Amino acid sequence: MPSFADLVLAGRRVRLEALSQEHVAALVGAASESRETYRLTSVPDGAEAMGRYVQVALAERDRGVSVPFATVDLARGAVVGSTRFMNIETWTWPSGERAPPVPSVPFEAAEIGSTWLAASAQRTAVNTEAKLLMLTHAFEVWGLRRVNLKTDARNVRSRTAIERLGARPDGILRAQMPAFDGGVRDTALYSILASEWPAVKAALVAKIER
Repeated sequence: MPSFADLVLAGRRVRLEALSQEHVAALVGAASESRETYRLTSVPDGAEAMGRYVQVALAERDRGVSVPFATVDLARGAVVGSTRFMNIETWTWPSGERAPPVPSVPFEAAEIGSTWLAASAQRTAVNTEAKLLMLTHAFEVWGLRRVNLKTDARNVRSRTAIERLGARPDGILRAQMPAFDGGVRDTALYSILASEWPAVKAALVAKIER
């Protein structure tokens, strides 16, 4: 997979910067606001935990399995969270040739995930524009066939946010992974297809402009 260590996605309100160790202190500050909404989400608490979090993310990037970002609120000039492309899917085609239209990268689909925001940045335009930037890059630059999103099935706040993006539900994977609050998690799966992207994009742009 190509190196995405320097990838930056910028909009009017948000800039997604390639994650680095230099972001650790700012991420600690963002995560130290109210943590009430993190019960079902993995958000590191403290400098040591955040340092490990970033180190693991960069190792995954170097292995070509994710593209992590620090989320910067341009209005505040501050890092307010993190997100990434992850679970990158490289398909094996039976014929040996990829079906058209062929993406510009050696993979077909990816997930947008590991997303968290400081409490003060939640329910603002930050998340909507960040998703618009990532989805635009995924479909219009990389040419992906599908983008996935998933969350704990109990996380009503997260599921509502995903559905407001225009993603369609694919179902529930029962007992799919450990839950962040202990126990075993059912995972709600969503996706956006390349054919759905124009309508999804138009709706997201309209939301941001409002």
